[in-house]
Formats: sequence, structure tokens, C-alpha cells
Amino acid sequence: MDSREALGSWIDGPRAAAERMGADFGYRGERLGLPEHGPGSIAPLGRRIGALLVDGWLCGLIAYGLITRGDAAQANLWTTPLFLLMSTVLIGTAGSTLGKRLFGLRVVRLDGGRATLVQAFGRSLLLVLLVPALVWDRDSRGLHDKALGTVEVRV
Repeated sequence: MDSREALGSWIDGPRAAAERMGADFGYRGERLGLPEHGPGSIAPLGRRIGALLVDGWLCGLIAYGLITRGDAAQANLWTTPLFLLMSTVLIGTAGSTLGKRLFGLRVVRLDGGRATLVQAFGRSLLLVLLVPALVWDRDSRGLHDKALGTVEVRV
């Protein structure tokens, strides 16, 4: 008799199929020793994207208004380097950018300490390249975080 498990696993996705076979994934951040909910837990994807959009918008606004004084074409060229600089300085010193602060997030090392300027620069550079940020592990950490030993958590 056909139980349609093959069709169900395809629709539900590989995680659901693995869980039916007995695999235990736990919650996001459990392997890193982080709590499941509340402060110190892995930052949700929606908040991280929102913070990134706010930071990008602020950099675009600063580039348009202060650096190029209204020249939109030049402002587009300045936005990415300004984002790299802002992200490096703010994450390396305060642990979060303005967008991350607004959404209640911060970037920390895996041991819980503040990210160094070198880690912040490397993370920001890889984030600007986009490819590492679009590939995640099961803890929702992008390759830019994994490569530099950082994690984005709730405040």
C-alpha cells in the first residue's frame, strides 16, 4: 500500500522528512550555547533584513545629502563604501549599527564578547559581497558570520 510519504516529504521539505526519521535538530542557536528565546538568542531573519534595509537607507541618505549634495548618480557610488565604513566602525566599537539598534540586535563573538574591528571589517566586507550572507547554516548564521566567528543576537 502506498502511504504517500515520498510526496509528503517533498512538500514539507527535507527538515520535516528528517524529523520523521528521528533526527533531532533542536532550536536555532542550541549548538552555540545560546538561549532559545529572549536576549542573547539568535536574531530572527526578518529583523536582520529590516536592520540591513534601514542601514542601507541611512547610508544612501548620507551619501545623497552630505557627500554628493544632491547628485543621485554619485550618491549611488558612495553608498556601498559608506555602508562598509559605517558597519565596520559601529559594529567594531558599539556592537551594532543604527538599524540593528533600532531592531534590538547586536553582533557578538561566539564567546559572547564584542566583535573586534578586524572581525567587523571582514564581516562587513563579506556582507557587501552578498554571496556569503545568502548562504546559511541550520542556526541561521550566514557564511560571513561563520567565517569570522560572530553571531547576530537579540539584545
